[in-house]
Amino acid sequence: MILEMRDICKDFPMGKSTAHILKNINLSVEEGDYLAVMGPSGSGKTTLMNLIGFLDVPTSGEYVFNGRDMTKLSDNQLADVRNKEIGFVFQSFNLLPKLTALDNAALPLMYGGVSKAERREIAAEALRTVGLEDRMDHRPDQLSGGQCQRVAIARAIVCKPKLLLADEPTGALDSESGKMVLEIFRELHESGSTIIMITHDREVASHADRINYIFDGRLSGGETV
Repeated sequence: MILEMRDICKDFPMGKSTAHILKNINLSVEEGDYLAVMGPSGSGKTTLMNLIGFLDVPTSGEYVFNGRDMTKLSDNQLADVRNKEIGFVFQSFNLLPKLTALDNAALPLMYGGVSKAERREIAAEALRTVGLEDRMDHRPDQLSGGQCQRVAIARAIVCKPKLLLADEPTGALDSESGKMVLEIFRELHESGSTIIMITHDREVASHADRINYIFDGRLSGGETV
């Protein structure tokens, strides 16, 4: 089991009241799973992704990741696990504009203390995996949206994470670029990656092996695709 969430709740103060964003979430993901979490805007899916990836902490409940109770860890410990064991792919790419594709892909390795020569070698292999071996020296403004997203995927896999988290990974792409990105996720899954994809799009969700639905902060049981 890669992760297990039990009765996870997330509340936000709203003046004198409290907004209950996530309500008693229960979620289990095994190694090698490819899961889509699908829901409309405002359903709580991005908040759930932030909790899964340790970008935020729950108000209550238990979250076990790779055998460790994450609710017991300090902020520094969470940051270390996040860097080494979670790969993030966001809708907006989040690339640094002045860095090349190679240096953007290598960033997690730099934060992990890997030598420059080694991180560039690993990042180059990740870019070859996503079909960008001829774009390594290009900056984001010299790349298409689809190519930028592929750089972001390369960055997400350089540390060989336990879990890939993708938040609306095709949301800013044209249909052809979106199909290419989804094909890369399928290939990564077939090579052993565990993937959770957050989306509002049924067509995108159908590329996963299982779909869980979230609505008004409540997560339903999984549907096999």
